[in-house]
Amino acid sequence: MKMKKYYASSIPEAMKLVRAELGEDAVILNSKVVITKKFFGILKKKSFEVVAGIDSMEPKDLAPTPAEVPVIQPKKENVRLQEITHAVQAKIHQGQPQQDLSLHEDTGIPDELRKEIADLKSLMQSMHKKTTQAQYPDELFPFIEYLRQQELSEELITEIGDELFMHFREASEINFSQCKLITKNLLRKRLEDFPIGGISYERKYINVLGPTGVGKTTTIAKMAARAVLEKKKKIGFITTDTYRIAAIEQLKTYAGLLQAPVEIAYNATDFEQAVQRLAHLDLVFIDTAGRNYKEVKYVNDLQRLIKFDDQAESFLVLAMTTKEKDMANIIEQFKQLPIEKFIFTKLDETNSIGTMINLMIKYNKGLAYYTNGQEVPEDIEEANLEAVLNLFFQGEEK
Repeated sequence: MKMKKYYASSIPEAMKLVRAELGEDAVILNSKVVITKKFFGILKKKSFEVVAGIDSMEPKDLAPTPAEVPVIQPKKENVRLQEITHAVQAKIHQGQPQQDLSLHEDTGIPDELRKEIADLKSLMQSMHKKTTQAQYPDELFPFIEYLRQQELSEELITEIGDELFMHFREASEINFSQCKLITKNLLRKRLEDFPIGGISYERKYINVLGPTGVGKTTTIAKMAARAVLEKKKKIGFITTDTYRIAAIEQLKTYAGLLQAPVEIAYNATDFEQAVQRLAHLDLVFIDTAGRNYKEVKYVNDLQRLIKFDDQAESFLVLAMTTKEKDMANIIEQFKQLPIEKFIFTKLDETNSIGTMINLMIKYNKGLAYYTNGQEVPEDIEEANLEAVLNLFFQGEEK
């Protein structure tokens, strides 16, 4: 690779010099502010140092003539490797998810060749990431790294990074507080149209859905306690979680403390009868069974058992300790149901909340609550936009 340093009074001027000499295919490898002193340090001058590079090409006149080039028939597996390499490269540049680049068993490729392809894919992804990083000046790297530690999606990081770079290019300097403010403004614009906030109290039935182990029953108890203590509502519970005796007993304990009735529904008929018995109440919280909702069967069973109509609002509970990919799979399974908002639990067990923002934007869903402990009803927060934005930087402030 041919590399060269350029000095200019601004980044745009440096870019002009790079393009003029190296062309449009040049890659910015590094950039930094340089302070030079004159007259015994009394006067200071600020300029920009940019390191750019381009793959060196051999002169055309040194290329062998067609007559000198031996005609070799490529092996079948080499042709296949070439095709896959081009496909991998195209997908990386298109920003497709990593899982789309996986090599399946049905490709008919020998194991040794499969390993070479995997190594090539890893190398290309690493080069692509370094090229993306190189477009930002050194001053932005610590903040970009903070965004990655918060597990914000690369798409959002690039969008924020471009916004920060524009500010840096105009002001020639930027600090963490300014980066934080710019990021908050950008995320606010992306999230402000989503419904954010807890129970509306305009509908009678509160469906709380989600996989096993996310803390649905405890979350329901927290929501119900607030409805009783803060809103003075008369409430009741229906549980369809008949697979775990412990879940029923846990809900009965919370109901006893709130002096609220509990109905158990083993089937659709039980559910209809429970609804009729609790018709006189202001709110009815419905605790669903925690199942492996990666299987469509369980979602379909849920849809047959519970009514999702204009008298109900539905929340999907997800634990922040779950991998984002797994949460996305669960959300995909629930797409056929009218989920209005997410509830994220176990924030106290993680140091990053980027996943929460990623999923809201990806699936156009709002946020109702997030929980940060097991205490009822204390460890639950009704979501609001500014609190979520502040929460994103909470780790930096500690």
